[in-house]
Amino acid sequence: MKQVRVILAPRERQVLEGLADGSMLAAVAQNLKIREGTAACYLKLAKRKLNGVSETAAALAIAYATASIGRPKLLDPAALYLPREQRDLVPLIAREMSAMQMATALKREVDVIRQNGRELLTNLQARNRAHAITQAWKYQILTADQAIKWLR
Repeated sequence: MKQVRVILAPRERQVLEGLADGSMLAAVAQNLKIREGTAACYLKLAKRKLNGVSETAAALAIAYATASIGRPKLLDPAALYLPREQRDLVPLIAREMSAMQMATALKREVDVIRQNGRELLTNLQARNRAHAITQAWKYQILTADQAIKWLR
């Protein structure tokens, strides 16, 4: 598969990498010693470059796939058991789907999807959807090949 390349400015990359661990934008801005509004602008620019996505989780998935930000250290996928119902949500989160859209795509009730999403965050020890993408990447539940297919 052809490697897709996305070049982020240093601050755009730093803001995305800061959000990858589940931190809030205000904390990332404080760590970078910039204003939160400035960090938000860098994030918006990065999202625009990363296929015009609107959610941070999707931006991270594409940034990892295109090596636009440093990829997290991979962990043994066998060390984490995720039921299929939860595992199915990962690529949909990375594609910016809402719970309602996921329910339609997977032919499940929206309340079941929301419960599976909460359990997914718990099992991945993730703080939010963006952090879940990082954790899913570490455990190789989400791969570069998957994300690059979405860029077409």
